Amino acid sequence: MSTPDGDRSDRNELSEEGNVLYTVYLAVAMAYVFYYLFYVVKKPSVNCNPKFLNFLEKHCPILNEKFWPTIWCVETRLQTILRAVMQTRPAVTYERELLTLPDCGQVALDWVYNESSSQYCETKPIVIVLPGLIGTSQESYALHLVTESVKLGFRAVVFNYRGNGGAELKTARTYNATNTDDLSCVISHVSTKFTDSPVLAIGISLGGVILTNYLAKAGGDSGLVAGMTCSSPWNVFESAKSLEKPINLFCFNRMLCNSLKQAVFRHEHMFKDKCDLKAVSECITIRDFDTHFTSKIFGYKSVNDYYQDACIHEKVLNIKVPLLCLNAADDPFSPGKFIPVEDARKSSNVVIVITSRGGHIGFVDGCFIPNGVGYMERIFCQFSKAICDHGEELFECKN
Repeated sequence: MSTPDGDRSDRNELSEEGNVLYTVYLAVAMAYVFYYLFYVVKKPSVNCNPKFLNFLEKHCPILNEKFWPTIWCVETRLQTILRAVMQTRPAVTYERELLTLPDCGQVALDWVYNESSSQYCETKPIVIVLPGLIGTSQESYALHLVTESVKLGFRAVVFNYRGNGGAELKTARTYNATNTDDLSCVISHVSTKFTDSPVLAIGISLGGVILTNYLAKAGGDSGLVAGMTCSSPWNVFESAKSLEKPINLFCFNRMLCNSLKQAVFRHEHMFKDKCDLKAVSECITIRDFDTHFTSKIFGYKSVNDYYQDACIHEKVLNIKVPLLCLNAADDPFSPGKFIPVEDARKSSNVVIVITSRGGHIGFVDGCFIPNGVGYMERIFCQFSKAICDHGEELFECKN
């Protein structure tokens, strides 16, 4: 039978244990806040020539501010996954246009014409959005980019690659990082449709690789006044290596490879004579898929030849229009040490913006439940508006 003194002693011991735990939790929380404030929250590294930097400092103030990743999800894979899971999907009503290509293939263009906006009148700028590897016009980032473009008074069109976005695949040809012919046709079509409108493009991940390869090939005849890329792998060989690390293989690589395989087998009859479908079905990684499908379909001797052609880290100096490239140093798809910052500093046209955190197409920032317009979209808004409203200043700087 317990005594009053015994009960009091037990309560005191429990109280002391509770105080110790509280002290430990408080110390850990304070240590994490210190780590977050002094090692996580940083200004982005802005790499370009001094004249381009002056233009950006004047018209893109966000680049002078610190990037504040959401405090409870600063880790690279959390940033990547939570953006895809938590970001809102604003309601966008598209008007679809099917564009027939010279080889009788087709792509789906999802438009928001924004005719009700009185901004810019007949010279309303047009933004072409190029999604990621398996992306379409329904991705949350695409919906937000389109919505923000409309708020700026722009027209927006999402370029769904061959066989994507519900469009029928008409030929035994899909898309890859080096095939810029389809993008060239889309830009030409858009420019012809709205002859007085300046055209910009933003490419996400693979879309950014396609856009950069296109700009490097086209030089000054790209048909674009400017471009932006986000989370695009610069060195494809190193991207493949990084994605094959165990945790990245589990979190990303297998899922993406499975999605690519599913797209192929939806059109199995078209490819049965073009590649070894049994080998394709056994692919585990994106490199496997590129070995047995992509490189075969597009006539490369090997996957290494394809990857060499796809790499963009050595093409910065070939780009002749303003291009802002946003990357995170911790991106598992694009290792930070292979980003060509020195070439960007020599270039007259390219700026590479690197945040210390952000993952792959993550850049989750703000309050405890981040779900709206993110860091990427805010940079896009400021940069595209600066180009459309003050681009002549940048042109004068180059001369």
